[in-house]
Amino acid sequence: MEQLDALVQHAWEVRQANFADEIFFDFPTLTESITLTGQSCALNCAHCGGHYLKGMKSVPEIKAQGSPNSNYVFRSALISGGCTIEGKVPFSQQLDFLHKLKQDVRLNFHVGLLDADEILQLKDLANVVSFDFVADPETIQEVYGLKRGLEDYSRVYKALREVLPVMPHLTLGLRGGQWGGEEKALDALKELGLDGLIFNVFIPTPGTRYALKQPLPVEEVIRFLAEARMRFPDIPLALGCMRPKGKYRQILDEAAVALGLNRLVMPTPGARRLAGELGLRVIRGEECCAL
Repeated sequence: MEQLDALVQHAWEVRQANFADEIFFDFPTLTESITLTGQSCALNCAHCGGHYLKGMKSVPEIKAQGSPNSNYVFRSALISGGCTIEGKVPFSQQLDFLHKLKQDVRLNFHVGLLDADEILQLKDLANVVSFDFVADPETIQEVYGLKRGLEDYSRVYKALREVLPVMPHLTLGLRGGQWGGEEKALDALKELGLDGLIFNVFIPTPGTRYALKQPLPVEEVIRFLAEARMRFPDIPLALGCMRPKGKYRQILDEAAVALGLNRLVMPTPGARRLAGELGLRVIRGEECCAL
């Protein structure tokens, strides 16, 4: 434990040397999550199984909310949905809707492994693309059922960055609470370049193939984040909305502040308190952390 404490302290010193004394806390009440496919998903991924689509608004619901004067109650939207068997969200079927929506709100797209033509279609639509970056082919096969590898994710990520702002996401323990290529993903992102990085942590979700799995030990996650802070000393790093709740979250959130992450989504009271004790000025956001 002493070694971990020393690592966290070193990471904090790296943060102090490269960033102002401020931290972003996001409570994304003004970002709406929209599914373009309703509750259907061809992949039925091991960690999700369509569960998270149930909490998103459908296109008909958004159309009803916005008419007739487009007075939406949100300022931005996460555009996502279920994937096709190729591992992509079929957003091109909703282009008219999306272009109209873009006139009123900012859009964060989470659309998977797009091809070159689809990426060009996003150019005038997306304010940012949230891109799940996975480096291990066994994890990709087991979780998504896709026969893809690091080269596929790197190719799409690189192509997206050529035309759009991209915020890579890395889910720690995605393979049912086991490590599966996360270090390799950091290697690839360092080589490809990045403007920021959002970390999520696997959550066992009822009704999925991983329902009875456990998340990674929180100490291992803290170590990984501290090492990432030192590896990317001047890149903004965030802890995203997908992470376990309860005591796990309390420990992780306070450690995330202590080791020098720049942004947390819905931080625990303990993390908010610690930020003040460390002399950080809190900047509160009300939209998705990728925006």
